[in-house]
Amino acid sequence: MTMRMEKVPGSDSGLKTRLAEATLPVDDLEEGGRSFFRFVAEREVLGYAGIEEFGSIALLRSVVVANGKRGRGFGQEMLALLLAHARSSGVEALYLLTTSAAAFFERNGFVRIGRSEAPNEILETKQASSLCPVSATLMKIDLTN
Repeated sequence: MTMRMEKVPGSDSGLKTRLAEATLPVDDLEEGGRSFFRFVAEREVLGYAGIEEFGSIALLRSVVVANGKRGRGFGQEMLALLLAHARSSGVEALYLLTTSAAAFFERNGFVRIGRSEAPNEILETKQASSLCPVSATLMKIDLTN
C-alpha cells in the first residue's frame, strides 16, 4: 500500500474532526504560516499532520492516525513523509510539543530539549505559548543529516 500526502486547508473538516477526537488543538488551524496534510492510501484516509514553518526551522503540528488504523505503522510512515517534505522545503530543525507521544517521536529520531533551548519563533507560537500545557514535552530533530 503506497501512502501519499495531500495538502489540505486548516478549515478541512476531516482534519478538525480527527484532531478533536484525539483531543489535540484546533483553535489556530486557519491562521497563516501553517500547512496541513491528509495521508491517503488506496483512497482511504489514514491520518493528518501539519507543519508551521519559520524559515529554516519549523514546528511539527499534530500528527494523528485515523481511528481503527493505529498500531500498524502508519504514524511512522506519515512522519517520514512529513520529514522529507520539511527537508525539501529547506527546514533544518523541526520542533514539536507532545503530552502523550514522546516515546514515539524518540523512536523516530527526536530528542527531548528544555524550553530554553528552543528558538523564540517556536516558543512564541500559539501551540507553545497557550494551546499546549507547560508540562508538554518539547522535542527537536536535526534535518541536516
